[in-house]
Amino acid sequence: MKILLIEDELDFASTLRQVLQRERFVVDHVTDIKLARQVLPSGMYELILLDRTLPDGDGLSLISELRANHPGLPIIVLSARAAITERIEGLDEGADDYLVKPFALDEMLARIRAVRRRPAVSGATEIRAGQLVFDTSNDEAVVNGKRLQLTRREVRVLSALMKRKGRVLLRESLEQAVYGFDDEVQSNTLDSHVSRLRRKLIAVNAGIEIHAFRGVGYFLRAEI
Repeated sequence: MKILLIEDELDFASTLRQVLQRERFVVDHVTDIKLARQVLPSGMYELILLDRTLPDGDGLSLISELRANHPGLPIIVLSARAAITERIEGLDEGADDYLVKPFALDEMLARIRAVRRRPAVSGATEIRAGQLVFDTSNDEAVVNGKRLQLTRREVRVLSALMKRKGRVLLRESLEQAVYGFDDEVQSNTLDSHVSRLRRKLIAVNAGIEIHAFRGVGYFLRAEI
């Protein structure tokens, strides 16, 4: 899962990023609404953690834009504004959850797991191709009833390709899904992840193919 954290308290944001990355999430961090608007169109985010009190306004002002452009995108508000009226305001604006600071980090992770279990707007939490079933609610790949052991990057590659199965996924879009913008990425790193993933899928007879289009992107489909 790729998360956008919108939080202006740098020490707090750093702690959250470390905890989330230990849970195998890819995390991008921005400090204000303006920067969030800049990265949202191309980030391929699957969850938003949104502070309310930001340098350039109330974070809730972003929610209507997010709902218009990404209807099923889960949004959890993180805020020290704890009055019941403020929590109701956040939920009525369209947030999926409202977590009051200070909070236990384990509770935050539990809230994330909870919103991920909710069906997306499309109603589908499982994507199937060949013998592989990918559960988008927990980033789990299962082949013939057995869980496939994948690295964090391989999971991100597979998730992005399965969501675009049968269509070419541009290389740039795949990189955005797999890496945070603070990650150092060498030119052949993505190809290495795809190659290892392809070998693992072949080894378990997953019944799917990943094709590379040099300089363009990748294409996943069930074997014919």
